[in-house]
Amino acid sequence: MEPEPATRDLMFQEEIKDTVRQAYASIETGGGETVARRLYSEQELAEVPPGAVEWALGVGNPVRYALLRTGETVLDIGSGGGIDTILAAHRVGPEGEAIGLDVVEQMLERARGHAAQAGVDGWTEFLEGEMEDIPLQAGSVDVVISNGVLNLSARKSRALAEIFRVLGPGGRISLADLTVEGELPPEVANDQSAWAG
Repeated sequence: MEPEPATRDLMFQEEIKDTVRQAYASIETGGGETVARRLYSEQELAEVPPGAVEWALGVGNPVRYALLRTGETVLDIGSGGGIDTILAAHRVGPEGEAIGLDVVEQMLERARGHAAQAGVDGWTEFLEGEMEDIPLQAGSVDVVISNGVLNLSARKSRALAEIFRVLGPGGRISLADLTVEGELPPEVANDQSAWAG
């Protein structure tokens, strides 16, 4: 039996990325209203169209703690249906910019439509790309937010390095995510579908 080529990724990063991408692309209905009502205030939910509420798939509310200011540029990593990007766009206003980043084109299309419905599409942009290779210039954003997405990366240190690369001097991060204390059983730790779940 020949050993696998040296270029083989020991953590199966490409397979994990493909699994996550396929899992999120295959979601047919949002079903996130229950989650959204738990994480966002009624006032916040009134700022976004029902479709963005329905597609809320996060685990927290990073916009609430980001302390966004008018005129800032904010990057939402893993923007999904756009709820956090739209809330951020309302906070930074037309003098600023809200950028959503996602790997799933279907999510980007939904988010673009939701931003247009919310009336913030003039200063909101949605880009296809990976958090481990953000398609923005170094130092080009003031704030990075993310909601339940960093845990999906097989290369968290690379994703964090990219976040720091795109942040300008004095930049801020507001992340909501999941963590695991202790060791996962091998059958879970080695299950690619667990990365997307």
